[in-house]
Amino acid sequence: MTTQILERPEVKEADTGPEMFHYVRKEKIAESAVMGTFVIALCGEKFPVTKTPKPGSPVCPACKEIYESLQD
Repeated sequence: MTTQILERPEVKEADTGPEMFHYVRKEKIAESAVMGTFVIALCGEKFPVTKTPKPGSPVCPACKEIYESLQD
């Protein structure tokens, strides 16, 4: 039997500012939360879903701008 070491992908550390939440496809949120798969936000950021935003949480300005442009 052989043993392999799987390296964990680099996860971006939160900066000193407030954590921002991103817009992602709704159907991918549960899958990411359960399976740990990465989602891609509208702004292009890749990350696993680990938290649920609360009302009033800061939103990524790039995601918000893209989302609003899609609503027209």
